Amino acid sequence: METLAFIPSPSAGEIHLGPLPLRGYALCIILGVFVAVWLGGRRWVARGGQAGTVADIAVWAVPFGLVGGRLYHVITDYQLYFGEGRNPVDAVRIWDGGLGIWGAIALGALGAWIGCRRRGIALPAYADAVAPGIVLAQALGRWGNWFNQELYGRPTDLPWALKIDPERRPVDTPDLATYHPTFLYESLWCVGVALLVIWADRRFRLGHGRAFALYVAGYTVGRFWIEYMRVDDAHHVLGMRLNNWTAIVVFLLAVVYIVVSAKNRPGREEIVEPEPGTDTGGPDSADADAAPEDSSAEESPSAKESAENGPGRGKSSGGKPAGDGDGPAGAESVAKGPEPRRKAVDGPAS
Repeated sequence: METLAFIPSPSAGEIHLGPLPLRGYALCIILGVFVAVWLGGRRWVARGGQAGTVADIAVWAVPFGLVGGRLYHVITDYQLYFGEGRNPVDAVRIWDGGLGIWGAIALGALGAWIGCRRRGIALPAYADAVAPGIVLAQALGRWGNWFNQELYGRPTDLPWALKIDPERRPVDTPDLATYHPTFLYESLWCVGVALLVIWADRRFRLGHGRAFALYVAGYTVGRFWIEYMRVDDAHHVLGMRLNNWTAIVVFLLAVVYIVVSAKNRPGREEIVEPEPGTDTGGPDSADADAAPEDSSAEESPSAKESAENGPGRGKSSGGKPAGDGDGPAGAESVAKGPEPRRKAVDGPAS
């Protein structure tokens, strides 16, 4: 098969900055994280949150996501690391590629939940803000597969075919050099999903996690057909690749969430993050608790005297000063006893 035009693959998967190697796969992941945090931070502030909150929570979410992504890959492709003639130590060599997005999102959500809980923030609101940034990070991360010449599709002679080096080609097609660039298909699809989520969020004011669910549903649709084109080894269930089944299940869960959430919690959150100083037990809340005592200290002398004399000793219901037994008015009230009270009771009803 002769191809007139094609996308070349990098001659090497890393570049050297002096003695330090910089791997293309790792660079794409790092750039993706920066984009996700930057865009998520802008969207969070636009929704009324505080600057820096997204980055603070990402400190929890990103490491959890990396661990989850690697665990999913190793578990579903265990034969690459624990089969005969394999080295189990390779399971931790994350820079060589191998991150499962399903595990990354699942465990990354756990890390985000921990970070949100520490700041008194609802996870669904945070997820809505970072959803477009996450899918853009996936778009950048897929270019790491280009550096590693992996996860490509079936042979093709299309002008945008990807040329693969002989040592990276499938064993059953060693003489075919060009294949579908599925990394590029998924990268472009992810950019489209990001634009869809941003548009829908502005148009319909999505809230309570529905923007994130829309991202999940949109991504799984693209992942389903792209997965069908790949030729790398994968486990099959009922004649279909495992990731296809995963995409179906996750898509259905996302759609159900959108429907149920829209019915039970319509609209969007008005407040996504408490104001600084409103957390329980903080210094500002302590000052607020002390405020009533401070204000009572500034009351007028007459009010303070009334408080000391006890209830019913300040002013009468008629607005005149009630006697305290020390002055003429007090003496008169003592002499007459409870008679004025009986007159007030026997008078006309108001």
